Amino acid sequence: MNSNPAVQQVSKVVLITGGAKRVGAAITRELHRQGANIMLHYHTSASEALALQAELNAERPDSVVIQQGDLLETAGLPVLVEKTLQEFGRLDALINNASSYYPTELGSIRIEQWEDLMGSNLKAPLFLSQAAADALQASEGCIVNITDMHIERPKKNYIVYSAAKAGLVSLTKSLAQELAPRVRVNAVAPGPVLWPDDNQEFDEVYRQQVINQTLLKRTGEPSDIAKAVKFLIYDAPFVTGHVLAVDGGRHLSI
Repeated sequence: MNSNPAVQQVSKVVLITGGAKRVGAAITRELHRQGANIMLHYHTSASEALALQAELNAERPDSVVIQQGDLLETAGLPVLVEKTLQEFGRLDALINNASSYYPTELGSIRIEQWEDLMGSNLKAPLFLSQAAADALQASEGCIVNITDMHIERPKKNYIVYSAAKAGLVSLTKSLAQELAPRVRVNAVAPGPVLWPDDNQEFDEVYRQQVINQTLLKRTGEPSDIAKAVKFLIYDAPFVTGHVLAVDGGRHLSI
């Protein structure tokens, strides 16, 4: 490691789950532009993770490291923190972004669906935050959880997902209390930004209905979520326990 303080100076060291594609990749790129070094977790998106790592390391060598892991395997979560500390020597921000999302209709919900949706959206953020707590205390860092605008008005047939994301909001506020005053904990609640890749429910009629219910009369961009995360990490030193809606005002009209 270079001993020159000017060379060692890094804006932040960030661990992000599910950071290889979609909104996660937008967050990764935005924070990298701020000068952050990134530990990028992925589960099955190996090709996307490798491509994003190559892209960003071409801009700034050795600034992005990737780590595969199944977040449902709770015992392996501390490894993500340990790898980050081994690679970069510190941890300034944890972003719990990875998520499973699909409908679960009451009357046919299976325990496997419960474990998957609760595991990725609530259990993993809790235990990963617990594993990262000491490192974040040492750096006076922060946690940003990615929840959902439907936490106040659950979407029909998404009962388990909605319960998990509502739990993530409660977890955000609880962690803000538990980790104060040295660690800030906030959440971003996205609205219509990216449609799911493989869900036939979201046809053109449904999409137009969503846009009509959104005060700004359009969908957002992944960069909107990324900029909100950047704000909470870099520009909000007196904000904790807060859920920032980034939904074009849709939560006011549904």
